[in-house]
Amino acid sequence: KSFLNHTAYLSCYFPNSQKTDIKDLRVFWQKGAVEVVHEVYYGQEKHDNLSPKYINRTKMDMDKWTLQLLNAGIVDEGHYTCIIQHRDKGSPKVIHTSECLLHIIANYSQPEIAWLHTGELKPNEHLNLSCSSSGGYPEPKQMTWLISQENKTSKLKRDMNVSQDAVTKLYNVTSNLNITVPTNILTNISCLLHLGEQLGSLVSVPLAI
Repeated sequence: KSFLNHTAYLSCYFPNSQKTDIKDLRVFWQKGAVEVVHEVYYGQEKHDNLSPKYINRTKMDMDKWTLQLLNAGIVDEGHYTCIIQHRDKGSPKVIHTSECLLHIIANYSQPEIAWLHTGELKPNEHLNLSCSSSGGYPEPKQMTWLISQENKTSKLKRDMNVSQDAVTKLYNVTSNLNITVPTNILTNISCLLHLGEQLGSLVSVPLAI
């Protein structure tokens, strides 16, 4: 995983137990089946075969056998393969391959609750709220509303509207809540954006009614 516009680190996981000299190795990274991302040709960086979008965006740390992909974007997500060949009696022979999957993460803004109506709230009328968060990636799992009264908190699931920016590929999400105005009891309403198991959740500032 790598944050959007940060450096992604992709490892070859090459133990080099034979302590082979780098001048006898050809190391190249490719994305998918066709795009060459980086090539070290018997100790020298080689740029002839690189896919244009990776030129000047990669660095190889040969001590750690790790490729740095600079300014990682959503288009860089995908499957990468590291292939190492050894020059043995003149003809190169593959001695190591490894694969990794790159996922890009962009932080969503803190969810924010907005009123969808004007005027004074009266008991038993309907309360219309929306909650929104923007500029994140990947697509979130769900948005949940939390209604807290005294010692009790209830969760309400409502439809989540998701839109994706055609250029940046980042997601914006909103959810609307329509409930009866609570009477004679302090109520706190929050909204929770679920980003998936590994990324956790974001919660709004609670709205007190």
